[in-house]
Amino acid sequence: MTGYGRGRRKTQQFSVTVEIKSVNHRFCEYQIRMPKQLVKVEEELKKIIGNYVQRGRIDVFVTIAGEGLVKRRLRVDWDLLDEYHRFLSRIREQYGIESGFGIRELLNREDLVTIEEIEEDNEEILTLVLEACKEAAGQLRLMREKEGSLLKADLEKHLQTISKQVDDIKTEAQSLVSTYRFKLEKRMQELSGGRLDEARLVQEAALFADKSDIHEEVTRLESHLIQFGETLALDEPIGRKLDFMIQEMNREVNTIGSKANASGISTAVVELKTVLEKMREQVQNIE
Repeated sequence: MTGYGRGRRKTQQFSVTVEIKSVNHRFCEYQIRMPKQLVKVEEELKKIIGNYVQRGRIDVFVTIAGEGLVKRRLRVDWDLLDEYHRFLSRIREQYGIESGFGIRELLNREDLVTIEEIEEDNEEILTLVLEACKEAAGQLRLMREKEGSLLKADLEKHLQTISKQVDDIKTEAQSLVSTYRFKLEKRMQELSGGRLDEARLVQEAALFADKSDIHEEVTRLESHLIQFGETLALDEPIGRKLDFMIQEMNREVNTIGSKANASGISTAVVELKTVLEKMREQVQNIE
């Protein structure tokens, strides 16, 4: 599910902003971008967000502004500077040449003198980051819940469509054996010149009835529909459970299509597969 949340905390010295956005993903995957000195709280950030979100690709952006975030330090390569000094002294003593190489030139050489910036640990900043993360995660969840309500309503409409198709299949199945018997009787009379083998007719009709019996599949499909609707009403992560149920419903529909050789049922099966595929795509977005 998609969503966005933003949290901000300020003091006189610092300003911390945490932004979280999520996109659809089968599992829960984090991508966190933040200053190096905050790496120690990365797992804590994941735990906080995990209390609000359990599925999706989660991108987290942490920015800090303010004074005193970085400490600067002069770094001098004293060994190399000693080499320079010995070299210049030898030139002056051995050749009598006064070098114009002074302190300013030495300071401008990056191989001798550099300024390092060290990000300082600050417990106050860490606390602000965690608080801002909670705020952002809460906003993210609210947005995802709104999307979830729309998806729930749409899935409930699909359930109604499936229930109607199942009722049509049940109605068609009731006359399936009698229709087959009538056609078989007519065909046998045509082939035998009007004579009818009643025992053979009964046997063939019984075999067809057994082969095309879809009562168990329809019963299981209706049970899955009820469970699906009940699961939609739960206040907990249900995405993977719904995904499994759709797989089971697809299995029953495929069996019904292969067993019941009737145009009306075949048409209903095609419609059911179409609706279930739409539901499967939607369920991938549900936490």
